[in-house]
Amino acid sequence: MRINEMGNFYEDFEVGQEIRHALSKTIFESDNNLFCLLTMNAHPVHTNVEYAKKQQHGQVLVVGTLVFSLVVGLTVPDISGKAIANLDYENIKHLAPTYIGDTIYAKSIILEKRLSVHKPDRGIIYVETIGYNQNGIDVVSVRRHVLVMCKEESA
Repeated sequence: MRINEMGNFYEDFEVGQEIRHALSKTIFESDNNLFCLLTMNAHPVHTNVEYAKKQQHGQVLVVGTLVFSLVVGLTVPDISGKAIANLDYENIKHLAPTYIGDTIYAKSIILEKRLSVHKPDRGIIYVETIGYNQNGIDVVSVRRHVLVMCKEESA
């Protein structure tokens, strides 16, 4: 039995590996409202049911940056729990709308990995994470480089 530790070391990741993250989260109206308040996003498509009914999707949309942040958070126990830093986020794509009541899941694919040039006790993994809803519809994707500790100094 593997003891549940937060995150993985550089050596634990393999290029091509797919990780289906165990965490998931249903987005409630309170989550969306709080995120709008915290980020000062006052667009009524995110907070006004009557306004949203008259728009393209016919209902309140969850703020895209909330969905992005949630999906990254769902990966922490597997991807960045032992990370020193997320070095960048790139290629963020909002693929489909997310609505109040949707449950979000995440999966990641390790695209590349390399040891740090300057510090032999760490490596960089390049990962793509896809967030999807309860219907299996991909709603967001993001790529990032994550600086992760090694089990042992590799040089």
